[in-house]
Amino acid sequence: MNEKKKQEIPMPFKFDDFFTTQEQRDDAVKEKIEEIDISLIDNFKDHPFKVLDNDDMKSLKESIKTSGVLSPVIIREKEDGRYEMLSGHRRMFACKSLGIDKIKCIIKNLSDDEATIFMVDSNLQREKLLPSEKAFAYKMKYDALKHQGRTSQQLDTTLRQVVTKFRSDDLIGEEHGESGRQVQRYIRLTYLIPELLDMVDNSEIKNKELPSIALTPAVELSYLKESEQKTLAEYIDFNLSTPSHAQAIQLRELSQKGLLAQETIDNIMNKEKPNQILQFKIKEEKLYKVLPKNIERDKVEDFVLKACEYYSKHIRQMDRDSR
Repeated sequence: MNEKKKQEIPMPFKFDDFFTTQEQRDDAVKEKIEEIDISLIDNFKDHPFKVLDNDDMKSLKESIKTSGVLSPVIIREKEDGRYEMLSGHRRMFACKSLGIDKIKCIIKNLSDDEATIFMVDSNLQREKLLPSEKAFAYKMKYDALKHQGRTSQQLDTTLRQVVTKFRSDDLIGEEHGESGRQVQRYIRLTYLIPELLDMVDNSEIKNKELPSIALTPAVELSYLKESEQKTLAEYIDFNLSTPSHAQAIQLRELSQKGLLAQETIDNIMNKEKPNQILQFKIKEEKLYKVLPKNIERDKVEDFVLKACEYYSKHIRQMDRDSR
């Protein structure tokens, strides 16, 4: 007779439970805070969020000087034994600037895709984000979700008119207060060359000395070939004039037909826009030949206006004297 196999009876507990207290078992699953040497922590690869040494950073440094790092940064251990920053790049930058060698950390065990999603979600909570930061963050999260198999189809290279399936761009939008279509618009910005993308960021920064491009025309320009984008950027830099939405659509359509040459770009951009303010342009090298050598750049406009006003008075006085 064949011996009957002994049936294993599932145990509702582990034998280790006999030798540890409940407090020890609870402590084992808690995330522990450790002090890690900053020199062992690397920035997240292709981190899309800018760490700027601005007034906000100055305030953060003052806070750390006074009270230390109040919230631990979050990192994960890499295969080479070093660590990768997930959340806390600004705090780490501030500590480095202050000469602090170690920082309090929570160490998480995450896969590459999990780490990317965690990093993006942690940083997208910031109030002030540039379009380029959103663009690359959404793109990184989209790709991570795609790798995890959480998207039904790949992102189209053209903007869709109707959402037919619940896709990863819809999921990202729902989590961050955007529509899926708006997420797509931001992702399209990753196809812009850096010179044009800086102009899109300037629509938020509002630096008067730099040209700005709004999001909607920027999306259209993202479909231009790299060489076409470079030609357009050179035109903008020289003429200080950026395309309207209608002009951007024209540029895209001609690019898709293979008809967009430098002369065509000039012709489209030279058409006066309805809201365009006429600007008088003087080449910088000519202007600086007649300006005082020690004049500061931000005072040039005021100096030129006053000089013109003074010269106009001089001309009027000469005209009166000649009568």
